[in-house]
Amino acid sequence: FYSNGHSELVTGNALKVLAQPRDSYVLATKVLLRMGSGPNQIGLSRYHIMQGVDASLKRLQVDHIDLYQIHGRDPFTPLEETLDALDDCVRAGKVRYLGLCNLSAWEVTKSLWISDRKNLARFESLQMYYSVAGRDIEREIVPLAKDQNLAIMPWSPLAGGLLSGKFSRENEKPEGARRATLDFPPVDRERAFNAIEVMRPIAADNLVSVAQVALAWLLAQPHVTSVIIGAKNQEQLLDNIGATELELSPEQLRAIDEVSRLPNEYPQWMLERQSADRVGQVR
Repeated sequence: FYSNGHSELVTGNALKVLAQPRDSYVLATKVLLRMGSGPNQIGLSRYHIMQGVDASLKRLQVDHIDLYQIHGRDPFTPLEETLDALDDCVRAGKVRYLGLCNLSAWEVTKSLWISDRKNLARFESLQMYYSVAGRDIEREIVPLAKDQNLAIMPWSPLAGGLLSGKFSRENEKPEGARRATLDFPPVDRERAFNAIEVMRPIAADNLVSVAQVALAWLLAQPHVTSVIIGAKNQEQLLDNIGATELELSPEQLRAIDEVSRLPNEYPQWMLERQSADRVGQVR
């Protein structure tokens, strides 16, 4: 069960989930965004984190949060203060594990160094934008996550609905689609439409939706732990969940990878050039 710290709503199906035995689900939420007009009602200061975790526990009607995540960067609060406060939440039993969202690789690395140096609870998961249409994290975040054994949980895995199957070069603004009015997250549309054209026949061959193919490709990536879906109705939810049963062939995975792959940037192209004669020697 997943919620945003700034918009937790415990109603309907959410109540059904929370009514189950506490150890039967994983509860995640966030802290950072503005919760009121006061100066201490936004950010990652000790005040806002302590206030935020207690408010979340009260709204969600639980005694602990399984995964508590910072929603992004707070340029006005030292990272040490944030990590100290989060560690206190863990030690108090209000939070089990810590995660972060939307930070640069150097900031993640710095946070891990601080946590190690001060013996604090560290971030264990990275919630990042990642999709067939947006593979930017593969440059720095993915190698870091592999090296430091961090979980990656992509948000907007369908690129704001662009990979749902509704969009095409001929129909860039389908009626009723959220992305038709809110063009977010930003993508390279040419690369995205090339990928959609490759995924359509794969979807047809497997008798599934294009959305399921896009999600199945993500779930097949060894560095992805889980995928955060944002379905707006039950039909979309069930279709998205169906991706967990879809196993793409190596050839299908390779075709999607090749059409959506990022162009190399420096120093990647130089590193590959220097290691060209040693490819395959590392086990």
